[in-house]
Amino acid sequence: MSAAARLQQNGKAPLATFRDIGKRFPNGVLALDRLDFAVKRGEFLSLLGPSGCGKSTALRLLAGLMEPTSGEILREPSASEIGFVFQEPTLLPWATVANNVRLPLRLKDIAERETASRVDDALALVGLEEFRDAFPRELSGGMKMRVSIARALVTRPQLLLMDEPFAALDEITRFKLNDDLLELWRRLDCTVVFVTHSVFESVYLSTRILMLTPRPGRVAEEFVVTAPTPRAGRFRTSPEYGEQCREVSAALAAVMGQT
Repeated sequence: MSAAARLQQNGKAPLATFRDIGKRFPNGVLALDRLDFAVKRGEFLSLLGPSGCGKSTALRLLAGLMEPTSGEILREPSASEIGFVFQEPTLLPWATVANNVRLPLRLKDIAERETASRVDDALALVGLEEFRDAFPRELSGGMKMRVSIARALVTRPQLLLMDEPFAALDEITRFKLNDDLLELWRRLDCTVVFVTHSVFESVYLSTRILMLTPRPGRVAEEFVVTAPTPRAGRFRTSPEYGEQCREVSAALAAVMGQT
């Protein structure tokens, strides 16, 4: 199903909705205040904003890893199957690639005969079939992140949450993983919420971008990226991409008081 066809499903109830969400930490820091947005079924949604604006906090709230201080989060039942990719791969150094990917299935107590095929499928999706018996110390940074993505996909989630997963990678590796991620999104027919502080990455990947204000975070601007999918490297050099990046960059500068 194409991205356009998936997004036509948005007449259905959103996968998740934030209603007037606030989050204050025990140290008194107010990370989010009156945050309202919906995650639409089938979209690739990026949360964009400066460091410390609450993007990662919003993602963890969406995953159910923490609770809001105020407001409510409504979730569709299908949104309970969530895959989460963190900023760091967080792999078990003593476990092989295959056993790192298998971990969520073991935590769910899924039978071994089923985990084997699921692990094989997840490794194939990220192109690491030949490295199933390797250990994390034997992998490059990009390969470690692929393992982390495979581990998130092995549960076959409807909602994939990604917290700046490519921020520490070199530009060439990052571009390649951006392309691979878009292909995974297309093939798996899932919904992605992606946290980034890169205007260029958000425009390249997303169907929609929510820009958050400096702390406490709330939605300042919303952008729809209308470029068709699948996208390829040539999109990065297109006038359409350049114009959208300029528009989003200008709005970000305004939000941060730099204009």
